[in-house]
Amino acid sequence: MANLDIFWLKDESLEDSANLPDPDIIVAEIVEDLEAALQQFAAIANDLKK
Repeated sequence: MANLDIFWLKDESLEDSANLPDPDIIVAEIVEDLEAALQQFAAIANDLKK
């Protein structure tokens, strides 16, 4: 059986967490991405109806 214990993997991006943008900027970017994705899904749904 394979050992899936991956504690030894280190996410180097976590080391730069001090350099992250302000939370309000992160949230705004997430909202923007989600709205764009929703528009794309709506376009796909409309295409499927045709």
